[in-house]
Amino acid sequence: MGLYRIMLVDDEEEVRKAIIHKMNWEQLGFVMVGDAENGQDALEKLEQMEPDVVMTDIRMPYMDGLTLTGKIREKYPSVKILIFSGYDDFEYAQRAIKLNAAEYILKPVNGEELAAILRRIKKNLDEEIEQRRNINMLQERYLSSLPILRELYLNDLVRMSADVGTIAPKLREYGINILDARKWLTAMIHVEQEEKTENQVFSEHQELIPISVRDFVEDYLRMHYRFVTFNSADGITVIIAVDESNTQTGLMNLLSDICKESRRLLGVSITIGVGRSCDTLQEIGRSYRTCVDALGYRAIVGGGKVIYINDMEPVSRGKLQLDDKGEAELTAAIKFGPEELIESVIRNLAIKMDDAKVHARQYQVYMLSIVNSMIRLMQQYDLNISEMFDSGEQYTDMLDGLYCREEFAERLIPVARRMNEALNRERDNTTKQVIRQAKEYIRENYANPELSVEMLCRYLHMSPAYFSTVFKKETGQSYVNYLTEVRLNKAVELLSETDDKTYMIAQKVGYQEQNYFSYVFKKQYGVSPTKYRGPKGNG
Repeated sequence: MGLYRIMLVDDEEEVRKAIIHKMNWEQLGFVMVGDAENGQDALEKLEQMEPDVVMTDIRMPYMDGLTLTGKIREKYPSVKILIFSGYDDFEYAQRAIKLNAAEYILKPVNGEELAAILRRIKKNLDEEIEQRRNINMLQERYLSSLPILRELYLNDLVRMSADVGTIAPKLREYGINILDARKWLTAMIHVEQEEKTENQVFSEHQELIPISVRDFVEDYLRMHYRFVTFNSADGITVIIAVDESNTQTGLMNLLSDICKESRRLLGVSITIGVGRSCDTLQEIGRSYRTCVDALGYRAIVGGGKVIYINDMEPVSRGKLQLDDKGEAELTAAIKFGPEELIESVIRNLAIKMDDAKVHARQYQVYMLSIVNSMIRLMQQYDLNISEMFDSGEQYTDMLDGLYCREEFAERLIPVARRMNEALNRERDNTTKQVIRQAKEYIRENYANPELSVEMLCRYLHMSPAYFSTVFKKETGQSYVNYLTEVRLNKAVELLSETDDKTYMIAQKVGYQEQNYFSYVFKKQYGVSPTKYRGPKGNG
């Protein structure tokens, strides 16, 4: 493990120097990253120093060690805290334990005792990191949960709640070999409930029937098709990849044979519902819904056989429309990207026109519905419509539905990309606007001693963690440093332009304690407020 970062907090400079120089920090596994004079000072430095361990005295001005410990526990729960005190006070020790302090020791600090404590803390930190970094253990946990994760993902896929942009990597991650097929379809296997008879193979072990049927189906399919089986809410489900080397007709014959052989070899009657095929895995949910629908015809045509949805419900060639799911995918791709997903979604929408056998006007209506969906998105986010298209003519042509199907995707993809870029810029501008609002709020409320990042974030309707990250990124300084800067600038102004006493100025700029105001002021300017003002000072 590397060296752990440690920070020392004590209001006595001699004590701090003695402790810092007394210990061989590196040999103990630590590096002293800094020190602070009091709890308030420490709290402001924590964000920059990022210590793993804080050693703090209990009795200090402005903010004592126990108050500091409580605040660290709230904001930095993983930091280890070592509290030392010159007072053998049982109540302090009790409060320190309640605040989950790592150690509580008495002053004067004995070097050997402190070294022993630091070794214990280092061992504890090592164990925590080792536990977090134990890749083998994490891999074992992952592998043991892989079958469950795989089943959950496949259920998300057929319910169409999986992220379309991650289908291929997820299938590879779970070792599911069904990618790059000519088309796909879904089948649902239903085990028929029959009267028990003495010669049934599973007469005494009914719970084994679904497992045996699933294994039986897998054995039959394995020689001819790439597929994956899993349990869904509707039963044993199979997604089958149809390659160039095999046919859908051959698959139907094989599934019929499986039904017959299940009855002969296992003594179990099964019905297989087969859904409509699809050309992309993004559409597998449609195949799944139609295979469930196919099983619904068991009551009409009987069980123990293959029921193909196309035999029950002939394919309608007269429908071509942008459904809610397609529009939602298009909107999400444009809003969040990346470019590859935008292109994929638009091309998939265009592909649907290739399979449809409809009147030419319906193709135009379908294309217009896609364009209108994008225009509504432009209007929702106040994008300049004319800037999204290559030219005014292109915009007019699209509205007139004049584009041929072959060019539709190619012309629409650049528009969608521009929209994505514009929305990303808008998000950046929104962030800058939030920072402006935050600074304005601070300038208007700096006099309030209760002003905090939480209060500010309630006003902005943001989480403190996200705001702090954004504020630091945009301004280059933390919220606390900026607030201090505003307060002290105002204090300098009041010292120069008024005869107010120092305690009055402290209160006017948000400091309840005059002493702490003087401490912060001197730390910033090198002199006290009174000396800064000069002879006319009366603080």
